[in-house]
Amino acid sequence: MIDSHLHLWTLDTFVTGGVRHYPWLGPQHGELYRSFGEDEARETLDAAGVRGAVLVQADDTVADTESMLAVAARNPWVFGVVGWIRLDEPAEAAEHLHRFTAQSVFKGVRHLVHDDPRDDFLDLPPVRASLALVARRGLTLDIPDAYQRHLSSAVRLAREMPELTVVLDHLGKPPLADPQLMDSWRADFSALGREPNSVAKLSGLHLPGTEYTADALRPLFESALEAFGPERLMIGCDWPVSTLGAPYGRTLDVLLELVSSLSPSEQDLVLEETAIRTYGLAVTPVTED
Repeated sequence: MIDSHLHLWTLDTFVTGGVRHYPWLGPQHGELYRSFGEDEARETLDAAGVRGAVLVQADDTVADTESMLAVAARNPWVFGVVGWIRLDEPAEAAEHLHRFTAQSVFKGVRHLVHDDPRDDFLDLPPVRASLALVARRGLTLDIPDAYQRHLSSAVRLAREMPELTVVLDHLGKPPLADPQLMDSWRADFSALGREPNSVAKLSGLHLPGTEYTADALRPLFESALEAFGPERLMIGCDWPVSTLGAPYGRTLDVLLELVSSLSPSEQDLVLEETAIRTYGLAVTPVTED
């Protein structure tokens, strides 16, 4: 399989030119508050039998993107990079895209919308103009932690920009512990699934107030299948953030147990083929006879 959602960061690069990177991460995150580098990532993937991954930004800085691209240049197991560009400044976005797409491994962009104070970020005219540039280059937009503030905006974005592939990370972070809020999430989630240019990731599902087991997550998995189908779902472990909930192997085992209910051809879609198609990865799918 291909892990479609993996992060890296190095503590000694948290401050550059007086600017603190990864401001969301601190001592309160316990064991997560350390460096997670390429060697440890490769060992983790190898131990789980995962042949490669897509690196995804964890900081809204050019430095974070450049670091991932440097890792990709050294490591053939990195199949793609989803980085950051300044979406609210189209001229800067164009310059960033010109620079980053010089490396073919650059496959998409992401902005930490859940940490941005602007509730209407995805609707802002400058952001839409930048996303038109993203779409023109055949790149994707990943949207993290969309529920509650940004999931409806993601629906509008996908509907109004059909030329852009919109990737919903972590199924939008559904509020499983609150049945009333789940009704609201389900309505927006289903609406996004009706847009053919949308894709969702089975990732980041260590949700507050919810046991991390296949049985606990099965209703959520079934909702995802109904909304997107296996041809628009991909698997990702959200390492190392997921280590706050479980080791990588346990995180993956639960996802694989859910996916095992599908037919072999549908499993191939979720485990590799959707990621390859969505991000345009230069990888040959591996299927079992």
